[in-house]
Amino acid sequence: MIEVGDTFPEFELQDDHGNTIKKSDLSGKPAILFFYPKDNTPGCTLQACGMRDGLSSFDGFHVFGVSPDSTKKHANFRDKHKLNFPLLADTEKELATALGLWVEKTLYGRKYFGVDRTTYLIDANGKIAHIWRKVNPLTHHKEVREYVESHPQIVGS
Repeated sequence: MIEVGDTFPEFELQDDHGNTIKKSDLSGKPAILFFYPKDNTPGCTLQACGMRDGLSSFDGFHVFGVSPDSTKKHANFRDKHKLNFPLLADTEKELATALGLWVEKTLYGRKYFGVDRTTYLIDANGKIAHIWRKVNPLTHHKEVREYVESHPQIVGS
């Protein structure tokens, strides 16, 4: 499993506007990538809207939401909730798998595979500065904001 201090894996994903986003596009500026299971579900909507409202003033950061949904579903989710950051479509689950986030889950006794809700803070050099695992969608944006505000050196990485 990838840990703090490791280099974030290479990736190339389409965003909700059809643009290709690669890891190299993040260099020179810190990034927040939050992984969530599915667009337009209650928890994921709370999480994305919290990130929209709580992180909007992070001018020095790239912010991306990532899920296995398609770019079309992402565009609908973005427009419906007026999201102010790109959503990346990991439809083949390659990045989620590389990070160990494509996992077996159980809901009401039914087993299935899905994304383990996790957020990565990546410094300007592509190293993982912090990881939040099993996040609470309602309050997660506050945790991220508090961490970033208490670690200003990340912006200057």
